[in-house]
Amino acid sequence: MLDRYWHGGTSRISPEAPVQVVKVSNIEDRPGGAANVALGLAKLGLSVTLVGVVGHDENAVALERCLESSGVICRFVRSEHLPTITKLRVMSRHQQLIRLDFEERDDCLSQNEAVATMVKECLTNSDAVIYSDYQKGCLADVPSLIKLSNNAKVPSFVDPKGDDFSIYRGATLVKPNFVEFETIVGTCSSESDIQTKGTQLKEQFGWDALLVTRGEDGLVLFENDKAPFSLATSAKEVYDVTGAGDTVIAALTAVYVTSKRFTDAVEYANQAAGFVVGKLGTASITAGQLDAIMYQRSHSTNFGVLAPAELLEQIKLAQMSGEKVVFTNGCFDILHPGHVAYMKQAKALGDRLIVAVNTDASVKRLKGEKRPINDLVHRMAVLEGVGAIDWVTWFDEDTPKELIETLSPDVLVKGGDYSIDTIVGADHVLKQGGEVKVLSFVDGYSTTSIIEKANL
Repeated sequence: MLDRYWHGGTSRISPEAPVQVVKVSNIEDRPGGAANVALGLAKLGLSVTLVGVVGHDENAVALERCLESSGVICRFVRSEHLPTITKLRVMSRHQQLIRLDFEERDDCLSQNEAVATMVKECLTNSDAVIYSDYQKGCLADVPSLIKLSNNAKVPSFVDPKGDDFSIYRGATLVKPNFVEFETIVGTCSSESDIQTKGTQLKEQFGWDALLVTRGEDGLVLFENDKAPFSLATSAKEVYDVTGAGDTVIAALTAVYVTSKRFTDAVEYANQAAGFVVGKLGTASITAGQLDAIMYQRSHSTNFGVLAPAELLEQIKLAQMSGEKVVFTNGCFDILHPGHVAYMKQAKALGDRLIVAVNTDASVKRLKGEKRPINDLVHRMAVLEGVGAIDWVTWFDEDTPKELIETLSPDVLVKGGDYSIDTIVGADHVLKQGGEVKVLSFVDGYSTTSIIEKANL
């Protein structure tokens, strides 16, 4: 497909009808559909050949020009009676005003045999093949193409469409979005439903893996002999979802042919999709950009003592990566073994642990003028050295209510003889779908007894 964009300003309403008048100032052509998948692979540094059907028209020439300039080898079957599928979007001030589609449907394309011949020729020098199905007729005989792939021992990745997934039987991996998934398996009312039905679907059609993309709810991978693997979306801001699915299948395949690990491939694909949905229109990500994102995630130094505003950004990144964030708070004037044991218990409830500390003024209001024994900087420095703790921050109020509502942790932990309905911030965390836990301190330790013993 060819994605064509007409860009222009709007400053008046047409006298002919109540519609905006767009003064077109720029025309932009981009590869769309399976062509966008091919472009994504080329941007990631792979050698890629695109097989597909186009018309004998100017749009086919424009599409081929776009692809070949990026290194994609085009093996087009040219139809005498079908036009090149083209989607024209009229844009103004980064907003899409209308989309016009130019296409004719032919459910039994006479070109299927020619497509199969080209695929068979390409498989001899390929590490993987992607079947990007848009139900336009080019993959009307996809079972035969998957059989060709299997005979050549080339893994096949399918971006499916429609209400019959039996046609993809025997593929290596199939990647439906959540709407497509529910079309096949029925409505899923819970995570347990998704996991059960996903596992059954994968086994029913003999796939090595099934990847379900769930938009803002992330991805879930079903793989042979492994528990379902879920990832939260990596998108910080969704600007345009055009081509996001193409990016997932491209990045997934690119990484898999190197690592042979589906989990590695899914993690990279998730980050790539998060990048492109923050861009306008059909976008791609380069190998350098993707490597930089993955390096930043695995080598982040944004831990330790952070101001609340800085911490909020890190929490969002952690949660978007599927990590569960645990929060606890206290004065921690003199750190003792009971505190350390408590931190370890708290950390075991999630992936990242935040400890919020009362400022000196807050401690004085709560404990009296002789406290704290150690000032805020010293208390936070000691806490930073505890291995179970990822982040240390502070609050000046008598309670951390405002801080908890700002940070929205996944798990709120308190130690001592509390009931959940008396824990500050519990109502907010529960309302957000989180958990509240009460842990016991280790007997025999308390800051007050240490102070009294030292006669401080």
